[in-house]
Amino acid sequence: MAVAEHKKYDSFPMDDYYRKYYYDIQKVAKACMRCSQCKWIDWWEVKNARFARVCPANTRFLFDAFSCQGKMDIALALLEDRLKYEDSPGLLDVYYRCDTCGGCDASCKRVNDAEPLRVMLDVRAKLIEDGQLLPQHMPLIESLRREDNMMMKPKTERGKWAEGIDVKDLTRERAEVFFHAGCSSSFDERMWPLLRNSVDILKAAGVDFGIMGKDESCCGCRAYDMGYRGEFTKFGENNIEAWKTAGVKTVVTACSDCFYAFKRLYPDLGSRFEVMHITEFIERLLATGKLKLTGKVPMTVTYHDPCHLGRRSNVYSPGKALMGVYEAPRNILRAIPGLQLVEMYRIKEYAWCCGAGGGVKEAYPEFSNWTATERILEARSTGAKAIVSACSWCERNFLDAMGDNNDLEVFDIVDLVKRAI
Repeated sequence: MAVAEHKKYDSFPMDDYYRKYYYDIQKVAKACMRCSQCKWIDWWEVKNARFARVCPANTRFLFDAFSCQGKMDIALALLEDRLKYEDSPGLLDVYYRCDTCGGCDASCKRVNDAEPLRVMLDVRAKLIEDGQLLPQHMPLIESLRREDNMMMKPKTERGKWAEGIDVKDLTRERAEVFFHAGCSSSFDERMWPLLRNSVDILKAAGVDFGIMGKDESCCGCRAYDMGYRGEFTKFGENNIEAWKTAGVKTVVTACSDCFYAFKRLYPDLGSRFEVMHITEFIERLLATGKLKLTGKVPMTVTYHDPCHLGRRSNVYSPGKALMGVYEAPRNILRAIPGLQLVEMYRIKEYAWCCGAGGGVKEAYPEFSNWTATERILEARSTGAKAIVSACSWCERNFLDAMGDNNDLEVFDIVDLVKRAI
């Protein structure tokens, strides 16, 4: 298209002025100052030169096209019809070797009051619309369409993690709180303790909750990040209808990807449910006295901020401070008797990605592994004996990257809370 049409980006609940006048692809892409801030954390936050970068793709491939500012140039060239797909065989690799972690986005918001991640996600959607499909993603999308998950597993296996657990089935009963397990943990047996521990914690606090077991559906977040907006909408609308039927008021999940989808994307599909990550819900239970942590967990740990729980979960308006779920996980860790939290050099909105997001783990496993290894090196530099997170995708990617090297344990916060009850 010669001139970009004005395009609203409806994934975030913004005020009408912002929707109408501030965001369109050309406006954001042309506003890029080519300052390279998208590649680094803010200079005043640099505590160690070895751990000063924020963009995994640009750091790994050392070519400007892989940076945020390079992708803005590509977006403009596509929109202004200066770049043809047939003349750019490497275009898909450039745009999909990106974890969509939002590190560049957080930096640009502070420097230029712009949101380039929106542009990159919209360009991915345009690629899909134009039939420019990444071959490595096609089996995942087919699995999603056929089996309601991207884990390449039969949907009949989704509820196996809950076998033998006495908990409400919200396809037959009603409850105010719905605990959504998520695809990653449901189909990965190594992650089942995270789900079972979450159930035990909710039970210990006397919460009226239920699950949907084998009838639970994918949140659609990874499809959205890959550019498949139609698939995302289908699963979003189906989930919202299921929650309404079950009489749900609050949706709780231990998956950061699911949390982001439910909290930031679903409102534009008509969702009006309270959405909380399990760490936020546990923090509430502790604050109200419904849950007490009395057991000692003598351990020194460091915390990894998941991208979808942290910087990507914020609702942004120009000129306002960046937000995200950063304090709830840390408050929980500090409340566990005997546990000591030591921070990495890059934390919160400056955190380095685990490498599992945006379809990278599935399409470019070596890059995903390299990104996780970088974070593991940073975690080791703190002297901690364990790296703790609040996202099963992060945790599994760390485990895969470490392989047989078990000098650093990997936990979900839920695992440690269960020990402390």
